[in-house]
Amino acid sequence: MIYYALAVFVLLIDQLSKWLVIQNMQIGDSITIIPGFFYLTSIRNTGAAWSILEGQFFFFFIITVVVLVVVIYYMQKYGRKHPLLGTSLGFIIGGTLGNFFDRMFRGEVVDFIHVYIVHYSFPVFNLADSSLFIGVILLIIYLFLDGKKEQ
Repeated sequence: MIYYALAVFVLLIDQLSKWLVIQNMQIGDSITIIPGFFYLTSIRNTGAAWSILEGQFFFFFIITVVVLVVVIYYMQKYGRKHPLLGTSLGFIIGGTLGNFFDRMFRGEVVDFIHVYIVHYSFPVFNLADSSLFIGVILLIIYLFLDGKKEQ
């Protein structure tokens, strides 16, 4: 159950941060946190990463439901027995639900974390996206370690 609690925590923090952005920033506003590196920039996205597949609400709805069913199945079957796997799946569930709730209740995803890497403006993202990234990295580490264990 701790891994589902992690998912709920990620979802709540993600939604709170997006609510704060909506309440305090206009679309297009940008606040400098670390000049030349880190900004809060309020944008909206109806697509996926890098705004691909914009406006494909039904597609994202189906994909999200399928992903959640598969991830929850793996959580129930394997995640509860393996802490690293359970943690990774908790992050994935929380991040998936965060962006899913945005699409369902706002019709778009609220993005606001804007990072520059050298002079490259990395696409603006949110905490749900970060959670998904962390979850996938932990899943890769788990699979790598599990594969080593079997050898």
